[in-house]
Amino acid sequence: MTQRRRTSKAKAKRRFGRRAFLAGAGAAACAAAGWYLRQKSDADHTAVSGQDASPAPNPALPAGEWRAVWVSYLDWALLDFSTEDTFRAGAAQLLDNCAGLGLNTVLAQVRPFGDALYRSSLFPWSHLCTGVQGKDPGFDPLDVFLTEAHRRGIGVEAWVNPYRLRSSAAMPPNLAENNLANTHPDWLCTAGEGLYLNPAVPAAADYVVQGVAELLQNYPVDGIHFDDYFYPTTDAAVDAVQFAASGAADLAAWRRQNVTALVAKVYRTVKAADPTLRFGISPQGNPDNDLDQQYSDVTAWLAAGGEEKVIDYLCPQVYWGYGFTLHSGSTRFAFENIVPAWLSYPRAGDVALYFGLGAYRVGTGDGGANPDSVSGWSTGSALAAQVKDLRQQAAGGWALYRYGSLFGAEAPALAEAECAALRALNK
Repeated sequence: MTQRRRTSKAKAKRRFGRRAFLAGAGAAACAAAGWYLRQKSDADHTAVSGQDASPAPNPALPAGEWRAVWVSYLDWALLDFSTEDTFRAGAAQLLDNCAGLGLNTVLAQVRPFGDALYRSSLFPWSHLCTGVQGKDPGFDPLDVFLTEAHRRGIGVEAWVNPYRLRSSAAMPPNLAENNLANTHPDWLCTAGEGLYLNPAVPAAADYVVQGVAELLQNYPVDGIHFDDYFYPTTDAAVDAVQFAASGAADLAAWRRQNVTALVAKVYRTVKAADPTLRFGISPQGNPDNDLDQQYSDVTAWLAAGGEEKVIDYLCPQVYWGYGFTLHSGSTRFAFENIVPAWLSYPRAGDVALYFGLGAYRVGTGDGGANPDSVSGWSTGSALAAQVKDLRQQAAGGWALYRYGSLFGAEAPALAEAECAALRALNK
């Protein structure tokens, strides 16, 4: 395995066995159980104060601007996994492109479908490596990727989809015998053709936490990153049995408590491994959807600091352009409106707020009812304009979704102009 670039003290702290580490993760899970109710009782005070008074610096956050890109399973699919050398060459080119753009962080999707692009005793090998889920590619893609990234001074946050096992009947095309869908069918719920771990099943959530612990124990990642895959549906049937057994009266509040409990457990597991590692979440840019459809109390997470903290950063996906207009006529989600709205939420002083930008919109548009929905994304400098705006508003950083929208065969003709504009900003 590659070695974490940490101080000798931090390295010494991590010299303990797998059993001890996972035991610590279990203790962290127990410690998190009461977080949600305590946080709710302090919400009024936090809202009044806005931010913690003179908080201690967060050692997990970068000193400067966080400049990231998502490398998703769609991007991995374009690399050659046939041998370690071919994969290393592709990873090196990818990372050279990121470094040339002035980025300092890659959000690498290492567990997209309850599987792994690394050696794991908990999850099968991803089908992205060989075409068959569960088949060993003969080398460790994450180990190679981390070596090449750290050689270039680029941090890597391991991007994990906590619950998703399948997004459709064809993705992934097959499930290994040791996929959780086969070993723990009692942990599952469905949404359309999708297959997910049920957020209401504590054992399933604990397994997600164990997976994070395993990653941190075995790989020198710079953090853990979750995106917006929490409750996959609002259908009351998916967790009706668990809800009835809970004795709770409010389904939505109970579901939010389930999600927040997982987030708190993961945060404490990350910090138990190394306090300089960060844990961040990229929710939908629409906070109403986060709260009411995915049951993610993201604004509460943003406001929780000190002992109540459950994230190091939030990175909402503001994938809309300037002037974006809904068919109702609302401009609530126009870039110039939604960014200040997020920045106005009460935020703990040791929690950062970054923004996800829609590189995949370049040349295509954002689907708005405004007449310049496409042309606004066809300037060759749409992303650079948004970055400038974020800097003027003192946002802590930004991430681009996704790598393949700017580089490679899938990138549109305008991608090079967008990259040139970003390079000029990041010199």
